[in-house]
Amino acid sequence: MRVIDTTEGIFQIYDSGDFDIDRWKKYMDSCVPGAKDLCLNDMQEGIDAGFPWETSYLPVLDAVIKDKTKFDQVIKSFNLITENLEEKIIERFGKSVDADVILYLGLCNGAGWVTPVNGKTTVLLGIEKILELNWQDINHMTGLIIHELGHAYQDQYGILKREFDNNPDKFLWQLFTEGIAMVFEQEIAGSPEYFHQYDEEWKKWCDKNIDLIRKSFSDDLECMTNENQRYFGDWVRFEGYGDTGYYLGARFVRFLLGSDTFNNIICYDINDVKTGFERFKK
Repeated sequence: MRVIDTTEGIFQIYDSGDFDIDRWKKYMDSCVPGAKDLCLNDMQEGIDAGFPWETSYLPVLDAVIKDKTKFDQVIKSFNLITENLEEKIIERFGKSVDADVILYLGLCNGAGWVTPVNGKTTVLLGIEKILELNWQDINHMTGLIIHELGHAYQDQYGILKREFDNNPDKFLWQLFTEGIAMVFEQEIAGSPEYFHQYDEEWKKWCDKNIDLIRKSFSDDLECMTNENQRYFGDWVRFEGYGDTGYYLGARFVRFLLGSDTFNNIICYDINDVKTGFERFKK
């Protein structure tokens, strides 16, 4: 596992005082070659889904250098968490994760993303979204980094990416893979009740309403789209609560672990997931 901090080059992007997309492109080409087009295409998908550049992306990027204390805290947390992290993963799972973990600027649709960059499994961590979410502390950053490494672990030792021609399979697969990453995160943290996203009140509500979340997700599957889904992302809400899909996914995978091993589950195909979800719904 290789850990890379590119934040020294960020301030040159703001020489005029505001975010400069042309300077950002140069920074991206130099510090994470191959990631620029991935990020621009991902942003365009968000724009096409109804989140305008001028109001949804640019303000988040402009805010990065406004609070130097928070900016520095992200870097400090990143360095503390990644120190000896590979050893902790090997201790729990018996295997390492062959991935580059990169702290950088430019992943506006989320705080973390696992994606191949020039053929190398890469965990991209967007400092602008981390700051917007106020995730710069040790707890949130720990959860974020390990969660993304959970995706990388599934990609390396199981199957993470699958292509579907229908939305029900697509969103059920998303629930499953986010659940895998959540459980990976919980195992490293040492507690099946650990959720880094929100506070104890959020978890208490989810625990109390697990049946509602599960039934609603199941009922929504047939008509779910990127535009109307209510479960994944800090910008959407289910009954007033964000990221309930991560909670449900973790409970789903914990349910599967009652009859199979983690390393077997990460190799499931969509039919295995469908069968498991039918049992989970009962």
